[in-house]
Amino acid sequence: DFINNMTHEFKTPIATISVAVDSIENPKVLSLPDKVKYFTGIIRDENRRMNKQVENVLQMAMIDKRDFNIQLREINTHEIIRRSADHFKLQLEKKRGTIKLELNAENPIIENDEVHFSNIISNLIDNAIKYCNESPGIKISTENSADGIRISVQDNGIGISKEAQEKIFDKFYRATTGNIHNVKGFGLGLSYVKVIVQTFGGNISLKSEPGKGSVFELYLPGKEEGRGNNHELLTNNN
Repeated sequence: DFINNMTHEFKTPIATISVAVDSIENPKVLSLPDKVKYFTGIIRDENRRMNKQVENVLQMAMIDKRDFNIQLREINTHEIIRRSADHFKLQLEKKRGTIKLELNAENPIIENDEVHFSNIISNLIDNAIKYCNESPGIKISTENSADGIRISVQDNGIGISKEAQEKIFDKFYRATTGNIHNVKGFGLGLSYVKVIVQTFGGNISLKSEPGKGSVFELYLPGKEEGRGNNHELLTNNN
């Protein structure tokens, strides 16, 4: 399954880059700077997309080997959520979608790893956009809980069946219900999210129904002692 997904994920941008290069080499295009800029922009975007997928694979390999770095420091979860939401602004504009932020936690500061936390939020937003057959409507909310913070990411997507929900956090799993199998990816994102959340002593749950969207709910402790000594054990879970 992984090889099939990986092959598809890389063949598509490679083909797109090839077409863009051929177009740039066309004498008529070479004389038009705006056209050249357009096609080089496509090449740049596709290259970034492939690089992102390579990083996803490497991240999971490092997690399997328990060889990934955690740099704990105080982070402002609201600041990172806003920044992550901004990164998807162009994608949402193309699909006429929106992200609504209801950041109600009075204390948004937790001790965590900024890069990994940012990746968690970005993965959930990315899925909410991908798995939606209409204009994406995403709501991210926060509230304080005992010694930590709860984060909810709600979407109006295609939803997930009960059967698929049991496997959705498994590595390489990609549901094949409805049109979901047409979405590109390696099936690594949610597995990565769960492993990292658990590594920090938190948890993640899912509420979903086909045709009615999904809600991912995360809890992350605010203090280092909340994580205990489970780092090595939890990095081996899927």
